Amino acid sequence: MINALLTNARLIDPEAGEERLGWLRIEEGRIAELGEGPRHGGRDCQGHCLAPGIVDVGVKIGEPGERHKESFRTAGLAAAAGGVTTMITRPDTTTPIDTPEILEFVQRRGQEQCAVRIRPMAALTKGRGGQEMSEIGFLMDAGAVAFSDGDQVIQDNRIALRCMSYAQGLGALVLGHIQDPTLSQGAAATSGSFAALRGLPGVSPMAERLGLERDLTLGEMTGLRYHADQITCAKTLPALKRAKETGLDVTAGVSIHHLTLSEEDIGDFRTFFKLKPPLRAETDRLAMLAALADGTIDIICSMHTPQDEEEKRRPFAEAASGAVGLETLLPAGLGLVRAGALSLPKLFAAMSLKPAQRFSVEGGRLSPGHPADLVLFDPDAAFLLDRFALQSKSKNTPFDQAEMQGQVIATFVGGKSVYERANA
Repeated sequence: MINALLTNARLIDPEAGEERLGWLRIEEGRIAELGEGPRHGGRDCQGHCLAPGIVDVGVKIGEPGERHKESFRTAGLAAAAGGVTTMITRPDTTTPIDTPEILEFVQRRGQEQCAVRIRPMAALTKGRGGQEMSEIGFLMDAGAVAFSDGDQVIQDNRIALRCMSYAQGLGALVLGHIQDPTLSQGAAATSGSFAALRGLPGVSPMAERLGLERDLTLGEMTGLRYHADQITCAKTLPALKRAKETGLDVTAGVSIHHLTLSEEDIGDFRTFFKLKPPLRAETDRLAMLAALADGTIDIICSMHTPQDEEEKRRPFAEAASGAVGLETLLPAGLGLVRAGALSLPKLFAAMSLKPAQRFSVEGGRLSPGHPADLVLFDPDAAFLLDRFALQSKSKNTPFDQAEMQGQVIATFVGGKSVYERANA
């Protein structure tokens, strides 16, 4: 086990909602104590920020089936370089994670190959086909932290209700992709003047609202623990707020791309900007920031979705959706802090504390007894992002050649250093 002392650090405490200069001592891989002010010895953090490691929800890893896009090893390297200490992984692999045997394979590969912690989700229905419920109880026993069919939304409401009722009886968390599947099919952009002028097939923001309203109705019928993976439209927020006000056990996330980019960034049809759901209007982006600030939206995630060059080098409407984000989540989030949209403790509440709480995993806190899963970073270090320097196998980032600020100096998992930036 790991013992260490980190001194002269700017401690970012999302649980207390504050930051302060101080020190932190690690004993046997856990936080033993911390305090304010100077302390001699140990590793001098030189006034840089020390925060709980990021708990990233919805990470896609290509194993089993698409290892050429992302492996557990490369995802772990990317996560460590980005300050992510726990990845909550998606079940939408080529061979869906829908049985305890496949889940155990994923966990074993993660433990053997990955530099950070892996906490897998499992499919809600067999093969993500929306017809037959997966073995939710056995999958929970095998370590599944939540259940989702991803973007393969269950269309039969009776089957969805049956799955949600069974999940509720076991206390399982269900994660929903809130896009009405019939309206969303074939869409490449958000409908409106932008999509029309560029001849792109669009989807109305109301598809998201319909998807959420359906899930909230079923959630109200069952008392389900429910998390919406991504809220991206202003028109969806009133339904989410009402659900929370009436006491439903509901939380919601938003991707860093929908917080920092809008449909205007698609510009010259660069397919790295093709996401699912598609980028929205600037008014929607600002509404998401406001909802995050007031607590309507709980979690910021990367929705890390690796795609290879062959699937991205196509006409915009035909290209695969998704972007990698493990290494850009933190610097993009720090851009929101510099813009005054969030404080550092609020940023880490959304990226570390709240996802750890919602998915019932350890981490997300700077307090004694909790795992020493930490990220040390310089929030002011500027750099030009080169996608070919990313640790991910796939390089499909919309931030390629963007000027960014905020670099990870070191990442610790259980007190062990899993990443050290060269020349830091």
